[in-house]
Amino acid sequence: MPSDAITEARRQIQICNACRYCEGYCSVFPAIQMHRNFAEGDIVQFANLCHDCRGCYHACQYIAPHEFDINVPRALASVRQQSWKAHAWPSCVGQLFDRSALAFSSVMVVSLAILFWLTTAMRPASGEGFYSFMSHSLMVAIFVPSFLLPLIAVGISVRRYWKAVGGGSIRWQYIAKAVNSLARMDNLSGGHGEGCNFEDGDRFSNARRWLHQATLAGFLLCFASTCSGTLLHYGFGMEAPYGFLSVPKLLGVPGGILLCIGTAGLAWLKTKADPNLGVASAWGGEMAFILVLFGTSATGLILFAATGEPAVQFLLPLHLGFVLTFFLMIPYSKMVHGFHRLAALLRNAEMMSEDSSLRSH
Repeated sequence: MPSDAITEARRQIQICNACRYCEGYCSVFPAIQMHRNFAEGDIVQFANLCHDCRGCYHACQYIAPHEFDINVPRALASVRQQSWKAHAWPSCVGQLFDRSALAFSSVMVVSLAILFWLTTAMRPASGEGFYSFMSHSLMVAIFVPSFLLPLIAVGISVRRYWKAVGGGSIRWQYIAKAVNSLARMDNLSGGHGEGCNFEDGDRFSNARRWLHQATLAGFLLCFASTCSGTLLHYGFGMEAPYGFLSVPKLLGVPGGILLCIGTAGLAWLKTKADPNLGVASAWGGEMAFILVLFGTSATGLILFAATGEPAVQFLLPLHLGFVLTFFLMIPYSKMVHGFHRLAALLRNAEMMSEDSSLRSH
């Protein structure tokens, strides 16, 4: 990784470790206090453990114009962004996405939507619902590798991250702590339950925490909907389309609504946040990811509402264009932060356990 970002983050963290005013704000500061010297892997771990709530900046007495010029959110965001690129596989694709994310994702959605629309000319002789426009076998042939290959790339990226931060063996108690923290979004509570200062430095707000939870819950419900549909199709011979009271729809429709609310809200908050506390070059990539996820959920809901209408012929390719773009973006967009953050929470649970053992002896 570029040494300038690591060097600057290390300088600021050393000052934070001496001050310790923000020790109760999130998991980052207790993790910092377990060290006296900070290796590159430690800095990368702190950066990915940081949830970018920005409360520490607004509480700090050493921000500019003080000579220390402390800006921990920006310093850790810079390291975090560069760590994703450094650990991405293949790294050249990650760098391409980072340079022109909005244009890149827009071109992908439109191009893939056109390609899917062209495939409707080869529509099957029979089929119901979506399958009257595109065969099930064609969808499987396109989306299975498009889902599995990005997951392999994410797995390699997370493995590289785990090695870089010195992670050891993973135990069930670490997984339980990490998943609980991720689900509750504890690190967005500001350490006191009143929320963080992301969108407004003068007041605390839980809006970002709630919107993150809505996005996560919506994504998991949509994923569960897809899994249940796959199980019904291959396990019980029940083929789509499914009715509104079916398991896939009872999971997918609320999931899509939550995704729309969560992503739209996060995009709105991002426009209100102070750009000086983040990495300017990363703004486009982060916004592109949010908008693609919003487009995926919104077009899915519209497509469901239009079932049986002639508009399906055009809505289906657009929705599939968003879905395939989202899949292909997973290892290189901000989506990967979820996997790295879970790994960071796992590593933090491991470190806390090791520290507790040392203190007990």
